[in-house]
Amino acid sequence: QVQLVESGGGLVQPGGSLRLSCTASGIGFSIYTMGWYRQAPGKQRELVAGITTMGSTNYPDSVKGRFTISRDNAKSTVYLQMNSLKPEDTAVYYCNALLGAKRDYWGQGTQVTVSS
Repeated sequence: QVQLVESGGGLVQPGGSLRLSCTASGIGFSIYTMGWYRQAPGKQRELVAGITTMGSTNYPDSVKGRFTISRDNAKSTVYLQMNSLKPEDTAVYYCNALLGAKRDYWGQGTQVTVSS
C-alpha cells in the first residue's frame, strides 16, 4: 500500500519560515519524481516545487528564491523549505510522487497558514 505522509504545516507570521516533510512508503522512492503542490480555497491546485530523480528542481516565479525542495532517498523523504512566507502562501500543501502516467500518488495534505 502506497502512503505519502506530510508533516510540518502550521501557523506562521509573515516573513517566517516552515519546513514541510513528506515520507513515502510502498514505492521505490528514488525512481519517482517528487513534487509539492498547494491549493488555496477557491483556487486550483498548483505546483510549487518539483525535483527529479537526478535532483533537478523547478519552481514557479511566485516562490522562486523563497522555497527550496530537496530529497533524501535513504529516508524516502522529500522536503520543502519555505522562507519569507507571505499571506498568499496560505494553502493546503500536498506531496506528490510521479512515475510515468499510471503511478501518480498524493498525500493527505498539510495546512499552512501565514497570518499575523
